Amino acid sequence: MEVINLECPHCGAAVSTGDKICEYCKKPVIITSFSALSAMPLPEINKCANSYRKTLAAHPDNKDINISIAFCYLRLKLYDKAIPAFEKGMENNFDNADVFFYAAVALLKGQKAFVTPRADINKCLEYIDAAMMIEPKGIYQYFLAYIKYDYFKRKYLNISPDWRETLTSAYNDYGVTDADIDGLYALLGVARPDCL
Repeated sequence: MEVINLECPHCGAAVSTGDKICEYCKKPVIITSFSALSAMPLPEINKCANSYRKTLAAHPDNKDINISIAFCYLRLKLYDKAIPAFEKGMENNFDNADVFFYAAVALLKGQKAFVTPRADINKCLEYIDAAMMIEPKGIYQYFLAYIKYDYFKRKYLNISPDWRETLTSAYNDYGVTDADIDGLYALLGVARPDCL
């Protein structure tokens, strides 16, 4: 892994990507998960995104910085910026399933799957499949069920297994929780369908 020097995205101190925590402000140098942003105020997330953007100007292929800025953009609902950053972070990344999952979420751009173009739906399915291959999780399977319901069922398109089978698998085989589901719909910015 390439270690690069940068300014702490929170306080501006000199740090490197090898540092997990800034020794001055005690905050993470690199955002490694979307949940790390949940308690962070939006202005601070925007500050982090600006810091990462400056670092990417000199190191555009750095996987860790691309993933960090992608999480920031997703939290800020800047989907058109999040998607290419996630895709850059996916390159040669075979161990972080969340990157693929959140890239699929970003492709819906805060809208229902029903109104998303088919090419983006196909890419969502591809990303969810990749996430499931890396680390099967109930929320990934549930998100797949949502897409199958809201896009394929509502447009009267056949897909196998259908949304019901996928939903059953999310609960029975992968143990999706209500907290996971509530978090997904909050992230998507859409209401939960009654049947799901």
